[in-house]
Amino acid sequence: MQSTKTKLPATPSGPGAARCILYFAFCIFFSLPGFAQRNVTDHAKSVISPRLIKQTVGYLASDSMKGRGTNSPELNTAAEYIAGQFKLYGLQSFHGSYFQELNFCYFDLGADNFISVIKGLETINFKLKDDFVPYDISGNRPAEGDIVFAGYGITAVEYNYDDYKDLDVKGKIVVVLKQEPGQADSSQVLFGGTELSPYSEVKEKQKNAMAHGAAGLLVMPGTLNYISLKPKGFSWPALSKSLPKDALPKGYCGRPEEFIPVAEIGESLIIELFGSVDSLKHIQQRIDKKMKPASYPIKGKTMAVNMSIVSRPVGGRNVIAWLEGSDPVLKEEAVIVGGHYDHIGFSKEPSGEPDYIYNGADDNASGTSGVLAIAKAFASMKETPRRSVIFIAFAGEEEGLLGSESYVRKPFWPISKTVAMLNLDMIGRNNPDSLKIIGARQNPGLMAIVRKQNANVGFTLAESTSIRMDGGSDHASFFKKGIPSIFFFTGFHEDYHKVSDNPDKINTVKVARISMLAYLTAWTIANESRRYRIINQKMNDE
Repeated sequence: MQSTKTKLPATPSGPGAARCILYFAFCIFFSLPGFAQRNVTDHAKSVISPRLIKQTVGYLASDSMKGRGTNSPELNTAAEYIAGQFKLYGLQSFHGSYFQELNFCYFDLGADNFISVIKGLETINFKLKDDFVPYDISGNRPAEGDIVFAGYGITAVEYNYDDYKDLDVKGKIVVVLKQEPGQADSSQVLFGGTELSPYSEVKEKQKNAMAHGAAGLLVMPGTLNYISLKPKGFSWPALSKSLPKDALPKGYCGRPEEFIPVAEIGESLIIELFGSVDSLKHIQQRIDKKMKPASYPIKGKTMAVNMSIVSRPVGGRNVIAWLEGSDPVLKEEAVIVGGHYDHIGFSKEPSGEPDYIYNGADDNASGTSGVLAIAKAFASMKETPRRSVIFIAFAGEEEGLLGSESYVRKPFWPISKTVAMLNLDMIGRNNPDSLKIIGARQNPGLMAIVRKQNANVGFTLAESTSIRMDGGSDHASFFKKGIPSIFFFTGFHEDYHKVSDNPDKINTVKVARISMLAYLTAWTIANESRRYRIINQKMNDE
């Protein structure tokens, strides 16, 4: 090709030139936000692709992952894969690791639970299940001492009611009635009548007993409120033939040493302590009628109790990475993008069907693929957002939000500095253009951003107007801590929690579009300086 010289235009000068320069500067200045939006949107489209989604879902929901059950080798493999992707994108880890162990354990009764009453030289031993049943909140230790009846075990200053008034229970075993005085009387308003107050809860009675120095607490049903005096306590798998041994209760690992043992006792122990069921009935009637305590030491007898509760870790790990913000002040605040990566595993006893693996492609390999795609989009942007951004793949969601509960209990970023949480769970099925936003009603500031950014994506948004926001997925754990939270969700379907939830049924184009919307929402939040308001936090979304 022949080369030619082009004469460049002369540089303008004079008053007219100055006005021209100002005009162009004005145009450039006021077009920057739109330009920035187009830049961010175009970048999201280039990174968050159906191909990337298909690759991630295909890996996580493959048969080789065996349904990613919590504490399975396969879930650990998935965790390593997600951490590897975070590292590949150049995202930082916390404390030198991308992992956070779940702080939950399974609990069941141990082999040495007993209650004994000692009268002089005589010792009467009572039977577990028939005569007493420990509560799940019981301390895991023995106790012994004198016995004290403390009414309903309530101290309520606002009602001028105190079952412990002038009562010495330090180092002793306290026996109390279930529920609260006047509970059987609809005309009684001191404690709300038939509407039980928090004082009726066993954990409150335990807390009050500990505050007064008691060594142990026994709770018994009163005949005014209960027909059966059979102890219930807690439904431990060890005491039931109908409950499978793997249906164990779950809770935070490690019980505080100050927790005292607490159990529910039945008719045989009531008779031993009060002489007869009628005797206790008369005492309860007197308390309820006068709304005054009738507490007293039970003379001539002592008691020895032991509540033995064994535990084993649930297992599982959250996978966490972060991108530091660019603003010197706002980088101390963070927005979280998360979704759970666990599912429900596989059938241990295949029924003859060729498929026995719950692959969990939509629930929630789809949401996990979205989190990873969003993380990649943030990490690969030339511009860094002003606020920091945290990416979390939660374990244990199918076991009861254990991953998100573990995080908010021991957060890697201060709760007070966490401005929002975006949750992606089951985002790959149903109508190609439909998307449900749970938390819209409670989080109007975040929802306004979603609506605005949806102009770049084009979904028909179904905004949840439910007043409940206390369950369903991992957003709930954050919402309960006062963190504005919304949940991207495409609805249930016939393959939910079935072996048929397979990768070939995922609409990867839809997942990519939802992920882009979540990315644009997170990007906006991460570049704003304002904080967002929750409304109706005390109300409880599906």
